[in-house]
Amino acid sequence: MAETTDFTGYDLSDDDWAWLDGVYEKLTVKMRAEARHLGTMIPYTPRDGKYHDLDMQDGIYFWTNGFWPGMLWQMYNATGEELYRETAQGVEDRLSETLTGFEGLDHDIGFLFLPSSVANYRKTGNAEARRRGLMAANFLMGRYNPVGRYIRAWNRSYWAGDKVSGWMIIDCMMNIPLLYWASQETNDPRFKHSAIAHAKTAQQYIVRPDGSCNHVVIFDSETGEYLDNPQGQGYASGSAWSRGQSWAVYGFTLSYKHTGDESFLNTAKQCAHYCISNLAVNGWIPVVDYRSPAEPLKYDSTAGMITAAGLLELAKYVGELERPLYVKAAMNILRACEAKFCDWDPERDAIVGGGTFYYYDPQGKNTEVPIIYGDYYFIEAIMKLRDSELFIW
Repeated sequence: MAETTDFTGYDLSDDDWAWLDGVYEKLTVKMRAEARHLGTMIPYTPRDGKYHDLDMQDGIYFWTNGFWPGMLWQMYNATGEELYRETAQGVEDRLSETLTGFEGLDHDIGFLFLPSSVANYRKTGNAEARRRGLMAANFLMGRYNPVGRYIRAWNRSYWAGDKVSGWMIIDCMMNIPLLYWASQETNDPRFKHSAIAHAKTAQQYIVRPDGSCNHVVIFDSETGEYLDNPQGQGYASGSAWSRGQSWAVYGFTLSYKHTGDESFLNTAKQCAHYCISNLAVNGWIPVVDYRSPAEPLKYDSTAGMITAAGLLELAKYVGELERPLYVKAAMNILRACEAKFCDWDPERDAIVGGGTFYYYDPQGKNTEVPIIYGDYYFIEAIMKLRDSELFIW
């Protein structure tokens, strides 16, 4: 495991500290109201300012379902308020249903159980939460294809139906920390080796020389031969879907943290620099795809929140002369998106608006709307800056 490099905290300006204090004060009011209102509901995106339980594709199995308990655990860690712990554990109990009806699960099981069961276990030592986390890790490792050296992505896709046994996606870089955790927890290197192999394959086939990324790559699942890199959720094949870029920044940073492999740190930097250069010319507000036409202009605040959290994590592992680049970029993203997109009214659900699920959305139902994972990564970034984060990845 990598050690932080003489890291003693984030060096912020007085103005940034004042902004951070103000945001945290508003956050505590908003989250207390949401915890009381939502309880063990599992939200995705609100309609008319209100969340609805399991109002998303695939119901209890949907990949975003762990982010609400993750928000609650971050707030419990920061405040000690029992409301957050009790509510998070109630949501986790609901999610445990997926482990017995596992046909609906896929590579995103890390997003379900890292912010819920693993967070619970890290904070409280709950033995049942540990068991659930390890069950999830064993499921994820079961999706590893040893011929192609990758973890299979979806069971089905929007584009290819069920013909996806050879597909891997950049998102999974944020799921494999479940395997790193399980390897440490059980002293069994099989989990770690599968995660490392997947990350190495992603380095080779997903990340391009300029730091941009494919979303999807396809292999022959029988031979491991590389076949294609289709469009995915961005504008086109060969474009640069901004949320995929954010998964790369954060995911390769985490693989460095868990392994100490310098190549992962260098890949994280490479992807970070690509994001920073694109964000800097657009007022630090991320568009849905960094290689899409200027019109129609479509934003995705969730890519910004994930990138900011990833940059703050990356800053822990670089030298003091490099660190300001990543910290200042993260602050610029957070402050720009907070000013443009945040809704602090405690009577309305969700915090960060402006989230977009995928580039092509003819009905506009998932374009520039609040999405639960945008809120999670915003909160995580704020807690990192305040040195009150519960590390869950």
